[in-house]
Amino acid sequence: MNLYVGLALLAGACIAIQAAMNAQFGQIINNSLLATGYAFFTSFVLVTLIFVLLTVTASATSVERSFSLSFVDRLIQVPWYSWWSCVFSVIGVGSFYFLIPKMGVGNMMSYALTGQIIIAMVISHFGLFSSPEKIVSITKCIGTGLLILGIVLINKE
Repeated sequence: MNLYVGLALLAGACIAIQAAMNAQFGQIINNSLLATGYAFFTSFVLVTLIFVLLTVTASATSVERSFSLSFVDRLIQVPWYSWWSCVFSVIGVGSFYFLIPKMGVGNMMSYALTGQIIIAMVISHFGLFSSPEKIVSITKCIGTGLLILGIVLINKE
């Protein structure tokens, strides 16, 4: 197993853990939207602190480059729709925190993963959002069908 696969598995595990923890947080305070806000705010603070620490430890030359006009030029090149990705984050994360107490973390994650894979295949097939194109083959369709069958079996009571 290469490093990327291991990191991807770790990322998935982290998503499941944080979703379950924040769903519990939302239940305790009786507000899944506030729990979502807490998750995004504290994530922003943590990422900002890491960025500042990395910037401070870098040389002055690289600090000047990171805030140069070329950085502003790059920001201007960001497509308008990319600035709205936060909407999908709020819907996705907020839905996790709302649904996990009702469905259970395993069921919620299995359905969410299925939705992610189906949409990811569409995005990759058409190369949307500058993604590498990965043509949907009959093999991938069979695999997706088996995945959906597996999800049905996993969630069968």
